[in-house]
Amino acid sequence: MWTAQHWTDYKVLDASSGEKLERWGKYVLVRPDPQVIWKTPKEKSGWTQYNARYHRSSSGGGSWEIRKLPEQWMISYGNLRFCLKPFGFKHTGLFPEQAVNWDWFSGLIKNCRKPVKVLNLFAYTGGATLAAAAAGAAVTHVDASKGIVGWAKENAQLSGLGEAKIRWLVDDCVKFVKREIRRGSRYDGIIMDPPSYGRGPGGEVWKIEDEIYGLLELCMQIMSESPLFFLINSYTTGLQPAVLTYMLQTTMGKRFQGNVASEEIGLPVEGSPLILPCGASGRWWA
Repeated sequence: MWTAQHWTDYKVLDASSGEKLERWGKYVLVRPDPQVIWKTPKEKSGWTQYNARYHRSSSGGGSWEIRKLPEQWMISYGNLRFCLKPFGFKHTGLFPEQAVNWDWFSGLIKNCRKPVKVLNLFAYTGGATLAAAAAGAAVTHVDASKGIVGWAKENAQLSGLGEAKIRWLVDDCVKFVKREIRRGSRYDGIIMDPPSYGRGPGGEVWKIEDEIYGLLELCMQIMSESPLFFLINSYTTGLQPAVLTYMLQTTMGKRFQGNVASEEIGLPVEGSPLILPCGASGRWWA
């Protein structure tokens, strides 16, 4: 398993009975996690002395119980800074497990001896975008939500990357890639973090099992002649690491050779040998 080991502002303090206890900066949150099916004594003080807790509803969705938590606050990962907020369906605006991938492709970008152009699809609040830009890449950031792209821009300013080579776009990712094909655009690295299900700005329906391979084939048409990397993330149960490996082998591997590896990604649980699983990632690199 690939684990995000280098956080100082974020920790999983404990995990039990369908929930995880987390420290985000100086605030402690309790959030549901369907992977946590084991039951251990909830002995740590945060289980009762939390700043906020997300309660899932039996009818779907849920709501936050806020005790003492600001409307927004900031945490850092190295030189990157992120604004966090408790918002819809238990989220805070950041997936900390992705730091293991930020470190991986940042190293590739820094060691590359040519300018690197990166496309970040389903780019959310910009964690991967900022990591790639900080490593020296020119990044195109694409997400269907105008509000989320605005949030990502705010994170860029907080991280001292307000003037970095980042192109911010509110667009449907599939339609954008098709236009890039017609324009003859090329990228050295592509990051893809698709949702299991979603809708584009024009109401376009996205279902990952039906759409992901077709999008990967489209992305093949906008890769540069000597690409650097390709990253796919999945939080969908059916897309296991082996599936991601086969997808990359039959596309990137077939055309460019190189290396393919896929693994679960996770977060260490403090004071425990446990690594909390948080989805999977597939990587191709030259």
